[in-house]
Amino acid sequence: MNIGLFFGSFNPIHIGHLIVANVMAESTDLDQVWFVVTPQNPFKRNKQLLHEEDRYKMVELATQNNSKLKVSDVEFSLPRPSYTIDTLKKLREKHPQHTFRLIIGEDNLGQFPNWKDYEEILNDFGLYVYPRPNAEASALKTHPQVRFFEAPLLDISATFIRAQLKAERTIRYMVPEEVEAYIKWKKFYV
Repeated sequence: MNIGLFFGSFNPIHIGHLIVANVMAESTDLDQVWFVVTPQNPFKRNKQLLHEEDRYKMVELATQNNSKLKVSDVEFSLPRPSYTIDTLKKLREKHPQHTFRLIIGEDNLGQFPNWKDYEEILNDFGLYVYPRPNAEASALKTHPQVRFFEAPLLDISATFIRAQLKAERTIRYMVPEEVEAYIKWKKFYV
């Protein structure tokens, strides 16, 4: 199978993530999209980052009714911080029957040359890029291993959702109902 990998902290997963993943699964040559829950992003430090198992559970709840969307905990057993190239190699080793592609937002394309072994990622795996508001121009836009796909431009963020919860406001329609119920049950982000 041709698998798209959508990395993130998913703190929490929201409809923006799900729409992009579903568009990629339905409108490209990808057979499935796997959400790779990242324990710690090497470029981000977040004091509000929930435990990886809770974030995994929320992604699992959000994707449970879509056979084209899956969740992966592959990075939980890798050294930290985990780097994308190491995760890609691990997945290729564990699943040699699959081809893996990396899904990123256009806003990350300009910074992509700062990623560890970015040229190896490009050449061995390739990038599937979806549009993002205010994305900077990138020289990689014309790289033969970079493919662009249309997806709705939704400017919704986990940061905004956490702020809503902290202010005791609703997050209805921003996350799936199952995720909202889990967040309320666990009293996350308050």
